[in-house]
Amino acid sequence: MKIALTIAGSDSGGGAGIQADLKTFHQFGVFGTSVITAVTAQNTVGVRGWEPVPAELVTRQLDALADDLPPSAVKSGMLGSARLVGAVADGIARRRLPNYVLDPVMVATSGDRLLDRDAEQLIVRRLVPLAGLVTPNLDEAAVLAGGEVRTPDDMERAGRALVQLGARAALVKGGHLAGAEVVDVLIAPGIARRFTRPRLETTSTHGTGCTLSAAVAAGLALGRPLERAVEDALDFVHRAIAAAPGLGTGHGPLNHFVPAPPRPPTDGW
Repeated sequence: MKIALTIAGSDSGGGAGIQADLKTFHQFGVFGTSVITAVTAQNTVGVRGWEPVPAELVTRQLDALADDLPPSAVKSGMLGSARLVGAVADGIARRRLPNYVLDPVMVATSGDRLLDRDAEQLIVRRLVPLAGLVTPNLDEAAVLAGGEVRTPDDMERAGRALVQLGARAALVKGGHLAGAEVVDVLIAPGIARRFTRPRLETTSTHGTGCTLSAAVAAGLALGRPLERAVEDALDFVHRAIAAAPGLGTGHGPLNHFVPAPPRPPTDGW
């Protein structure tokens, strides 16, 4: 059985962060491990507060897993502070963790900020060059790559800028685009692909970014090519939104119980 690691914050509401990542790993048939970077007090309405885990403890979690349960892929989500960004970058580089998917979480679906502003450019300098894939939304892409990102052409430009900054690939997410269709843009050497799906009119969008990056990491852990892993992850998230259980009174969680895309015969256990 393959192992995938999530480095992220804990969501007390269960719809995002560590909880969403582990549920997603399970559905894809990979064994999930976790490095917790922060503890949040939140529900579907918003984030009431959060506290970072000490950077030294984050490092010890990562080393414990690398020593005994080395992952075939890793993703990071909420890091919260510049010190934690540095600790995670040091750990990924030092332990040479493979197939790193960087979800540059800056703001929660509810609009609450989850990253100190002084950490934003540190992500560009330290984490982007380590990433096999970066998965920013429109606002995050604008911060990381510079310039306004409001159209699919802008998304392609931002993706190319992130690759020039050292990432091996970028998936710029278009969930905040206006219009009846959602467009996601994947940029990698030799690849410039737009994935288009009909927009689902729903408020059940809490944890979409976490779930997507976890699903990509799971696919990479199983040995799937990047483009296939991204396609499978987008399909999984779309169906999880469509089947959302309608919990809570704000931005509700997805349905992580929808089946993952079928496993190709080449997938390894």
